[in-house]
Amino acid sequence: MLSETSTATVRATLPAVGAAIGDIADLFYRKLFDAHPELLRDLFNRGNQASGTQRRALAGSIAAFATQLVEHPDIRPDVMLGRIANKHASLGITAPQYEIVHTHLFAAIAEVLGDAVTPEVAAAWDEVYWLMANALIAIEERLYAQRGVTAGDVWREWTVASRTEDTADVATFRLVPSDGAPAPAFRPGQYVSVQVELPDGARQIRQYSLTGAPGAPGAPEADLRSFSVKRVRGGTGPDGEVSAHLHARLRAGDRLRVSAPYGDLVLDGSDVPLLLASAGIGCTPILSMLDHLAQEGHSSPVTVVHGDRSPADHALRTDHAALTGKLPDASAHFWYEAPEPGHPADRTGTVDLDTLPVAPGTRAYLCGPLPFMRAVRSQLLTKGVASADIHYEVFGPDLWLAQD
Repeated sequence: MLSETSTATVRATLPAVGAAIGDIADLFYRKLFDAHPELLRDLFNRGNQASGTQRRALAGSIAAFATQLVEHPDIRPDVMLGRIANKHASLGITAPQYEIVHTHLFAAIAEVLGDAVTPEVAAAWDEVYWLMANALIAIEERLYAQRGVTAGDVWREWTVASRTEDTADVATFRLVPSDGAPAPAFRPGQYVSVQVELPDGARQIRQYSLTGAPGAPGAPEADLRSFSVKRVRGGTGPDGEVSAHLHARLRAGDRLRVSAPYGDLVLDGSDVPLLLASAGIGCTPILSMLDHLAQEGHSSPVTVVHGDRSPADHALRTDHAALTGKLPDASAHFWYEAPEPGHPADRTGTVDLDTLPVAPGTRAYLCGPLPFMRAVRSQLLTKGVASADIHYEVFGPDLWLAQD
């Protein structure tokens, strides 16, 4: 909890800090990467840095945390913290790195805001930073302990067993541990970080959801893990460098460094009605959930919703429908902006739940672009689904944007 003195100071200075967030973030990252170029090369997403999205994320998350502290002092934003901590754990973030961030962030704040940063203001925002940082460090330590690894030691070498082209822009890779030891367990909906060495020597990292259900120990495919990669096309900017590298170079027999599984968008095991909604490549964690539900014999109603540009763009479309069909009380509803002839008119365009029945007590899991998830969440709330029963995965740098 933020002290009373700091609460008053932070409340008074939040507007000024918020208005200067962009300048603070830009200067912070310049200072950080000047002092530690290896962080840009081997940890931070260079694509997000180039586009500016990552630059806003860290400062924005601290401002969001500060707002929560002053407006709801008795409620810690555990959902936001858990989401960020899982991402950090998949990257191997360690406690000393928070000291590095603190040094350069507060130097940037002082330089941008100038004389407005009095000792009292600096102390108040320092308290905000360490409340957030220490909360994240504690969660990350627990996550590492649950995996039986030391802080930051999340990487392991895997070998590509096979590769499948699912669409023109999506490839699925199936991997096994290179050392022959058992694969780590995971929960349906979780993801792994994948590290690749690019031609310039950088070791860039991206996250990909695991697409199959966890195999039973001793089963023939118990140690097989799969993830699907969508090629990121840059449009007016550069293509995604990691997705392009994986599509162009990764083949059966190649080796890859992959993290332990993390992520907080997971099924809790309750046999309740479910709604699993996705858009684009966001279908990948949903497929893992469907596969698991089919294996476990889930008997309550399951409504599967997906939106995409066209059937040809719908990655793992056959699996999406087939896994839904394995459940005793499930239905799939696919919306396409450019459908094939004969596709239902009420399933043309973007996802619209208006005519779709939603069972009482439904628990919903969403994954896709942030605008899609906001729209579906709003529709579910209108249909009476409790806010606490709507869960979602946010990919990209803005993990703090969806806090409920």
